[in-house]
Amino acid sequence: MDFIIEIFNLALELIISFDEVVFEIVWLSIKVSFTALILSCLVAVPLGTVLGLNRFFGRNFLILLFNTLMGLPPVVVGLSVYLILSRSGPLGWMNFLYTPYAMIIAQMILIIPIVTSLTCQKVEELFMEYRELFLSVRVKKSQQFWVYLLDARYALLTIFLAGFGRAISEVGAVIIVGGNIDHVTRMMTTAIAMHTSRGDLSLAIALGLILLFIALLVNLTVFILKVIAKRFGYD
Repeated sequence: MDFIIEIFNLALELIISFDEVVFEIVWLSIKVSFTALILSCLVAVPLGTVLGLNRFFGRNFLILLFNTLMGLPPVVVGLSVYLILSRSGPLGWMNFLYTPYAMIIAQMILIIPIVTSLTCQKVEELFMEYRELFLSVRVKKSQQFWVYLLDARYALLTIFLAGFGRAISEVGAVIIVGGNIDHVTRMMTTAIAMHTSRGDLSLAIALGLILLFIALLVNLTVFILKVIAKRFGYD
């Protein structure tokens, strides 16, 4: 018991003292995950909105595909990106393997299906609610697009945070394509796995506590946004 208390005390000291190694890893994790989230949303939100608003041949198949991809195994994503970015792969000339760019690509593949599917579901709900009104006043499709996004803003923020949580807690894909290189591609999750295997538990626990705090902060933000949405009738 004393051993565990001592390790936790050392971990807290690393956090309180703003240890350079710890916060370098934390900053890289946040930077990579946030970049992946922004790029994913730029693709997934318009795609999900189009799927939610339009009826066309193959739409149900696309929705089923994105719903299925929400459960993609991270190690499979990592392996696929590795094969594509390796020197013998089709994009090997970009030299992205074992760089933060490779980790961003892997995280984007994991985030896009989540944001697309949830956006489609929310926009489709709004479409069913407003369809007759928009038909009666002859609102153009381009105008409807922005109306739906505005009305779904609280739900979209929740979706974005869910995507960010998925990205920052990822370990399988990023360790394959990033290589867990010190000062280059070492993320919180990969560092926790490595330091635990090495027996450096204080650093692993410090990173784990920070990761838990970030997860708690994300979930608390989602909860607050849901309360606000219900308060103003946007749930």
